[in-house]
Amino acid sequence: MTSVAIAGAAQLLRPPEVGLEYLRHNRAAELGLEPGDVLVDGGRIAGFAASDGADVRIDATGCAVLPGFVDCHTHLPFAGWRADEYERKVTGIPYAEIARAGGGIASSARALAETGDEQVLAQAESLAGEMLRHGTTAFEGKTGYGLSLDGEARAARLGRALADRVAQPMAMTGLFAHAIPAGWAADAWMDEAERLARECDVDALDIFVESVAFGNEHLERMGAIARATGRPLRAHVEQLATHRSVPVALAQGARSVDHLCRLHADDVAPLAAAECAAVLLPGAELLDAEQTPPARELADAGAICVLATDLNPGTCPIASLPVIIGLAVRRYGWSVREALLAATLNAAWVLGWSRELGSLEPGKRADVLLLDGPAEHVPYRFGHNPVAAVLVGGELAWVRPDQGWRVARAPT
Repeated sequence: MTSVAIAGAAQLLRPPEVGLEYLRHNRAAELGLEPGDVLVDGGRIAGFAASDGADVRIDATGCAVLPGFVDCHTHLPFAGWRADEYERKVTGIPYAEIARAGGGIASSARALAETGDEQVLAQAESLAGEMLRHGTTAFEGKTGYGLSLDGEARAARLGRALADRVAQPMAMTGLFAHAIPAGWAADAWMDEAERLARECDVDALDIFVESVAFGNEHLERMGAIARATGRPLRAHVEQLATHRSVPVALAQGARSVDHLCRLHADDVAPLAAAECAAVLLPGAELLDAEQTPPARELADAGAICVLATDLNPGTCPIASLPVIIGLAVRRYGWSVREALLAATLNAAWVLGWSRELGSLEPGKRADVLLLDGPAEHVPYRFGHNPVAAVLVGGELAWVRPDQGWRVARAPT
């Protein structure tokens, strides 16, 4: 494998101690952003001293070097887009009304059913490439647009097929309780969701609790299914209305609760004290005109805070974690360190990968980003792609064309 020396970085984002699986957000200020070098060998981070004998030398002068971003909440693979719905929403029609009229998740389900496997995979592979160019070196996908036994099983298979076609590691979550299919009652569909959970190849289970979807009693049942099948439980909760789902999710041992726009004030402290991540999705909040979650309060209370894109064709067609980081810093009042922690180590923990990736530590997988300036420019230069080069598993996966001069290969 290729050895890579990254030399002269102005900043290296490093954890305050080795071996952390996550870092609570009230400790984010302890993250280091000091000058240094990184040596990569055998696909792993070998140390923090550059080597003149490396196969590839990268000039990081004036740049920040970060662990690769981890996007732990996307809805890949999906088919098509829903731009028409976005226009309806911004002109005043709420999502719940769009969904009840056959839009929303049902619309994406129809598109998936009408699109061939290769076309679905081609779109998803293209989006994964876009994510890579914006620094995402590992990500999660979900089922949820199948809305039938066969459709959900197909979505799980397509997710695994996508994982074989992309440069990044990809986890697959069974969002078998995303919406209630037409002609079904919620309780009856949960029987089918359990069958899918037992038969499909997925890494975690998820459920959407909302007035247009499932209730807290179904969240309890999904928790039981997760335990019975030996998978982590995740949950879309408190997105559009307050249902007091977080205490239910915590009682079920959830690995994460996602969205939290309508999180009840009494649930902040218990969530912050739990070993359960608060996954926040500011792109969906902005584009779907949702309430801003109590992100500052969660961080100050010591929650395991996480950022993700929620990449999907309806509420958030954003593939760039730098954009999401910029939104979080502005909307939540977070520091750069807080936002970067939420998109790296803590996001990796949600997927069960933080012992392997998510931070710059000797022995970890060398998923590494070179930015074209300091880390503070990620949110400050909002909309600009700050990623100059990407290493995935120790190999150069992408170099931005205007930054190619930084990379020198040893003669062979």
